[in-house]
Amino acid sequence: MGKENCIISLQGVNKSFDGVTVVEDFNLDITKGEFVTFLGPSGCGKTTTLRMIAGFETPTSGTILLNGEDITRIPPHKRPINTVFQRYALFPFLNVYDNVAFGLKLKKIPYEVTDKKGVTKTKYRHLTRKEIDEKVMHALKVIDLEDLETRDISTLSGGQQQRVAIARAIVNEPEILLLDEPLGALDLKMRKEMQLELKEMHKKLGITFIYVTHDQEEALTMSDTIVVMRTGKIQQVGTPIDIYNEPVNAFVANFIGESNIHNGIMVDKLKVKFLNHIFDCVDDFPVNEKVDVVVRPEDVIITTIDEEDNGVINAAKKVVKKVADVISGKESQEKVRGHIVTKIFKGIHYEYVIIVGKSEIVAQSTKDYPIDCDVYLDVEPENIQIMKKPLTANIYPEAYLDKNNKLVISDAVFDVDITQLLAGSHVDKELYLIGPDGKKYDLNDADVIAEIPIDKIDIIDGYDHGNANGVIVSIIYKGDHYMVMIRTDEEEDFIADTDYIWNEGDLVSVSVKPENIKLTLKGNIADYEVK
Repeated sequence: MGKENCIISLQGVNKSFDGVTVVEDFNLDITKGEFVTFLGPSGCGKTTTLRMIAGFETPTSGTILLNGEDITRIPPHKRPINTVFQRYALFPFLNVYDNVAFGLKLKKIPYEVTDKKGVTKTKYRHLTRKEIDEKVMHALKVIDLEDLETRDISTLSGGQQQRVAIARAIVNEPEILLLDEPLGALDLKMRKEMQLELKEMHKKLGITFIYVTHDQEEALTMSDTIVVMRTGKIQQVGTPIDIYNEPVNAFVANFIGESNIHNGIMVDKLKVKFLNHIFDCVDDFPVNEKVDVVVRPEDVIITTIDEEDNGVINAAKKVVKKVADVISGKESQEKVRGHIVTKIFKGIHYEYVIIVGKSEIVAQSTKDYPIDCDVYLDVEPENIQIMKKPLTANIYPEAYLDKNNKLVISDAVFDVDITQLLAGSHVDKELYLIGPDGKKYDLNDADVIAEIPIDKIDIIDGYDHGNANGVIVSIIYKGDHYMVMIRTDEEEDFIADTDYIWNEGDLVSVSVKPENIKLTLKGNIADYEVK
């Protein structure tokens, strides 16, 4: 990666436990003085990566360099790296001063002496009491606790105890400070205060901070660089602004901040269709490519029907826009119309959940709109993020089960195995799902997410020979097979891999075997229990 002034470099690092890979092909360079945050859900490998940097774990493969030197196999006590843990690990029988001084009292520093023969030798000595006092008081000053050095640990607040733990880590003057979710045990108000204090400490010390958290707010508030992780792999590396405004995939968009993520399709150059509406966008993707569309709630523009339809000024604007569209040759479209179903006051804005057709979108506004109100929605082109959809399966987030336990995607009906929704269950004669404990569930009209692999769809020539009818709108040759997009009358798309040659415009049927459809229930299975 070759960053200038690089202090730590992880090159092809992998870590496995009992054959299970928890960190995979991790490559990262960290600059001296940088505040880097590893961000991701629980179990993504961020703490394991931190422990490998500290020396508490050894990589299964790969190399860790410190200032260009290989430290992969060097033990923790020989690395100029200290760690602050979530649980503080303070000594309750020592006061603040002695907790911070504990490591210094054990530490030995080298010094050179010359014997009678003129030979220079290196010896080691303990720090003097004056040296220890100077270092401890400097560390306490950095964390603003210099007046509490004689206090017992048990009399300190959680935030103060955390600062003592930080002082004990920095008093040894490490080149790198590792912080493993150090604010996790604090209440919300204290966490917010400590976020700002940690950032200020970082500026004062000028050393490299590597911070681990699953809290996106902490990462956005404090970091120079954020490393987003998922299942042991790096998803994106960038500044907080870059990661928030330009997420590389749907996972990052959903994990960093609130996001509306919708299935979309590119219908023309710089035009994407989602929410059954065509929007202008700034990301260029091939026509007919299925994409993930990300819109932040704060970027959704809400206007009421009255605001849009009434008034001389608005009427004049509509006429001007219509004339401009005719002159430019653009197709004039009505705005997206939705219905507000919930409203939450967030302090500085309101958050709305708005139903558009069968879809749901979250929007934020400082205006107070009533619940059960119809509104128009719009999004500026630069605020629509288009991302490549990984094409391994067709995902249908708006599917549901009917009274016969069949899957409904738009108007297409599929046989499915609903027992996959509850381990150890079976279906009785009345079509109820019976759990292993005997509880009965009625899944009629249950909302589910359906997943159909693209290599498990059969394409049949002609209509009415399968689960859905459609027309082939796109064919892409992939070297050893074709990727075909079939669009139904309800404008639902099925992407399928096939060895056979088809033509665009062919009328076909889509067929999928029940065992090839994966279902995920939205919500809790307990909501469908028959009492």
